[in-house]
Amino acid sequence: MDELDSRLLVTMRAHPRIGLTELARLLGVARGTVQARVEKLTARGVIADFGPTVDPSPVGYPILAFVSLQIAQGRLAEAVTALRAVPEILESHGTSGQADLLCRVVARSTEHLQEIIAYILTSPAVQRTDTTIALSSQIPYRIEPLLVRAVRPSAG
Repeated sequence: MDELDSRLLVTMRAHPRIGLTELARLLGVARGTVQARVEKLTARGVIADFGPTVDPSPVGYPILAFVSLQIAQGRLAEAVTALRAVPEILESHGTSGQADLLCRVVARSTEHLQEIIAYILTSPAVQRTDTTIALSSQIPYRIEPLLVRAVRPSAG
């Protein structure tokens, strides 16, 4: 990834609805260059999607929690299948340490969160959960600092 790719991605993040022509104008390059770069970045998986980022809170899910799960030995696939059935589980990641999975979960209320956790525990593949409710977001998801750093590696 070079400096132009970095600038392209930062600009696309800042202006998600921008067209290729306007993007080319802002970057000072030809439209064909921008289109080729976007296609290459998409093919390499750097650009994962073009959809809008949706905030769960305004659509009725103001509670954000992180739920760690301990999974019964050899039953990870079964647990993941059960978790996929829960729409409030936005993502789940395999982890090292005490827990086997870490899930980002949204809920309508704390009572609703308790229902979600109770449902998760109905799976015989899930042995234990540990839940942390987010009180505020101090650093929301961001990628721009890494994009800038990718073309200017740190000295350390």
